[in-house]
Amino acid sequence: MKAVIFTLGCKVNEVESASIMAALEELGFEVSAELSFADLYVLNTCAVTREAEKKSRQLIARVKKYNPDAKIFVCGCASEKDENQFIEKGVTFVCGARKKEQIISAVRESYLIEGECENDLPFPKQVKTRAFIKISDGCNNFCSYCIIPYLRGRVTSRSIEDIMGEIEKISCPEIVLTGINISAYNYEGKTLCDLIEALSNVDKRIRLGSIECRVITPEFLMACRGLKDFAPQFHLSLQSGSNKILQKMNRKYTREEYLSKCKLIYDYFPQAAITTDIIVGFCGEEEEDFNQSLSIINEARFARVHAFAFSPREGTAAFKMKDVHPEVKAQRLHALIVEAKSAEERYITAASGGDVLSFIAEEYDGEYTTGYTQNYIKVYVPMKIAEGSKCDVVIIKLYKDGAIAEIF
Repeated sequence: MKAVIFTLGCKVNEVESASIMAALEELGFEVSAELSFADLYVLNTCAVTREAEKKSRQLIARVKKYNPDAKIFVCGCASEKDENQFIEKGVTFVCGARKKEQIISAVRESYLIEGECENDLPFPKQVKTRAFIKISDGCNNFCSYCIIPYLRGRVTSRSIEDIMGEIEKISCPEIVLTGINISAYNYEGKTLCDLIEALSNVDKRIRLGSIECRVITPEFLMACRGLKDFAPQFHLSLQSGSNKILQKMNRKYTREEYLSKCKLIYDYFPQAAITTDIIVGFCGEEEEDFNQSLSIINEARFARVHAFAFSPREGTAAFKMKDVHPEVKAQRLHALIVEAKSAEERYITAASGGDVLSFIAEEYDGEYTTGYTQNYIKVYVPMKIAEGSKCDVVIIKLYKDGAIAEIF
C-alpha cells in the first residue's frame, strides 16, 4: 500500500512529517512526499496565516482527485486550531499539532495492523542532503500577531543525549537545528549554548534555524566558533525596523539592540550571512515606521530578507487592532522586496572577491550542480558533482537566485 505525507508550513512541520514517514515505512507502507495516487494520505497542516489555513482545507479536495476512496488523516496547526473544518469534510482521522503520534495509532486501528504503539514518533526519514533536527517545540513569546503559541503550547525541549543519538544515525553532510523557537531551548537547565558546545566533535556542517537576537552573546558565538564545521548563517528574526511597531508586536528588543547584536555577529564571523523576516503593514504602521524597516536592511547588512504583508489572525491580540489598507500593504511589500533583492545581490557580489567558500552539492540539472555554501549562498557549479560532496569554491558572478561558482 502507498502512503503520501504532504506538508504545509514550517521546517518543524517538515521534520514531523519525516518522522511520520519513517513510522509508516516501519508499518510496511511505501511512502512519498509528493502528491500522487495513494491508499492513505497524511496532511500536515499550517495555520500561520489565513491563507495557509485555507490551503490546508483545500488539500482535502486535492487528494480526493487522486483517489476518492483513500483514507485521509489530518494533523498540524490548522486542525489544532479548528478540527471541525476537517471533520465536516469526511476525513478518516483528525488530530492537532501537539500529539501527531496519534496518527500512527489511528493508521494501525484503521488497517488492523497488530503490534505495540510507540508513545513517540521515530527519528525522521532522511530525504535530503540536509537533515533538520527538531530540538524543541512550542513558543513562549506570544507576539501579538502570532497564533502558533496557542496551538503548539509552551516550549518543550529534547535532552542533549537524545539529540546526539539522532545525529549519530544521520548520514547527511549537514544538519540544521530547528524548532518553533530554538532560542528558548532549555532542558534541565541546559541552554542552546550548552547544546552547541556538546556538538563540538560532530563531523558535520551544523546550521542553526531561526533564532532571536537575545540569544546572541559572546559566549554563544564562541560556542559556535568551537564547532568543527559551523555554517555562519544567522536567521535573526526582526519583523520590523520601527521601535513603535516592535512594541506593538510584543517583540522583546529595540532596533538599536538588534543592530548591536548584528555587529557582535560580524565581530566573530566577518563573512556571516544575517538573514531575517520583515512584516510590512502591521497595525498602526505609518510611512516613517516602514521607512525604518527599509533602512535597517542596509544598516544590518542583511544577506537575505523574507518579506511578507501582515495577515490578521483570529485569536491573536493584533486581530482587534486597526489594520493597514491592503493597497498600502501591497505598495510597501513591493518596495521592501526590491530593497531586499538589492541587499542580497550586494552580499553575493562582496563574496565574489576571491574568498574560498565551502559548498555541499545537492542536485545536478544536466548543466549545473547546485547547493549552498556555509553562509547560505546558492551556487551553480558548471559540472556534475556527486550529491553530498563537499567542495571548496570561489564565486564568479551573480546568476539567477544565487551565483555561478568554480571549484577552487
